[in-house]
Amino acid sequence: MPVTDQIADYLTRIRNAGSAKHKTVLIPSSKLKVAITEILKDQGYITDFELIKDNIQDQIKIYLRYFGGAPAIREIKRISKPGRRVYVSADNLPRIKNGLGTAIISTSQGVMSEKQAKKFNIGGEFICSLW
Repeated sequence: MPVTDQIADYLTRIRNAGSAKHKTVLIPSSKLKVAITEILKDQGYITDFELIKDNIQDQIKIYLRYFGGAPAIREIKRISKPGRRVYVSADNLPRIKNGLGTAIISTSQGVMSEKQAKKFNIGGEFICSLW
């Protein structure tokens, strides 16, 4: 059965793998998913990731990070959905958990965290939030 919201599926697979204490999770690849995964690695939510080439569809293998047996990603939530897009301006960039979490924004300059978007003074689509 085809998935209508690829990003929600991506986030759910990470959330479920963390809850089940898996070390890795395999996710079908796309450019947007790779960009989000790079942000997760830069922010320290995952240990590492690798792209697995395949003839049908490439996959992303994500190595999850844990602290004291608990997943580093405590909560990951999809904000902008296919039926209801959420956009934020450069002045209204969200702060997640008073700066302890991360918001991922899709801008005209590419996918970036809210800290990078604030640095470049640019807004865009509010994809997801995590902490």
